[in-house]
Amino acid sequence: MDGLEGTKGLKFNEMRSKTKVLQDPREIGSLNFPDWSFDGSSTGQAEGHSSDCILRPVYTCPDPIRGGNDVLVLCEVLNPDSTPHATNTRRKLQDLINPEILEADTWFGFEQEYTMFGRTGRVYGWPEIGYPDPQGPFYCGVGLEAVYGRPLAEAHMDACIKSGLKISGINAEVMPGQWEFQIGPAGPLEVGDHVMVARWLLNRLGEDFGIVVTLDPKPMQGDWNGTGAHTNYSTKAMREEGGIKAIEEAIEKLSKRHYEHISNYGLGNEKRLTGKHETANINTFRSGVADRGSSIRIPLGVSLEGKGYLEDRRPAANADPYVIARLLIQTTLT
Repeated sequence: MDGLEGTKGLKFNEMRSKTKVLQDPREIGSLNFPDWSFDGSSTGQAEGHSSDCILRPVYTCPDPIRGGNDVLVLCEVLNPDSTPHATNTRRKLQDLINPEILEADTWFGFEQEYTMFGRTGRVYGWPEIGYPDPQGPFYCGVGLEAVYGRPLAEAHMDACIKSGLKISGINAEVMPGQWEFQIGPAGPLEVGDHVMVARWLLNRLGEDFGIVVTLDPKPMQGDWNGTGAHTNYSTKAMREEGGIKAIEEAIEKLSKRHYEHISNYGLGNEKRLTGKHETANINTFRSGVADRGSSIRIPLGVSLEGKGYLEDRRPAANADPYVIARLLIQTTLT
């Protein structure tokens, strides 16, 4: 991820990548890859007079685009003295995970929404003049009149599966040209790593399809849904018999730190969290069973079974999955 805070997920995505050719093969899945460096002055992460930042591998998986022995290597960013860079949110999450947190066995499921745009700046599939029909027939739709961009969404899902990412599904969303993929359930670091690689794959494949992918929380003004990253969260206590009590206790804790979460849940989120289009107002915290207008939703099945998980509906699509996981753990377990 780069350091251009003013554009995260809006005009440009925050992912950067480059290619290294190694003469000796490395085992896929291992971290036996060398550190590298990059020009931090070109990514908002360093000054020109001391511009080198270190790239250190933290996760690897097969490269589904090049195939063969090629590997995707997710790296964290370090300063020249090997301390974590200020933008290294993964390390902040890693440092939080102590034996007590491990014992709590936190699981996360990440619902990553995104919007496709064409080269002309219009939402992919929308008419050049005017707008498509009002929202209604597009969510989980099928058919050329209802769904735009399925080839990219399907190719992305296939790529994630080939990479071994924990992708658990995709669906067309409420606004035409808007899609969602789900990652998880997985632990906090794993879900973040898989989300970041999945985001990269989506943008990379978008190049081949001539489609621009944006994580802007409100890419189209007016009566159109925004774009979020609903996060499902549970602890071992929540998943056990009678876990609804632990869920309710967690929600109470979350209510007391609402603004801390909101301030870290994505740039431009105030345009999305209006109290309309299946959101709670950004200045209000409320929870409810099966309520998609709430801040925290308890799924109906969870309420009926008396155990399971909660859904944090506040994060924007461009929110950092490592930050979301860290805040949910800090608020509910520390």
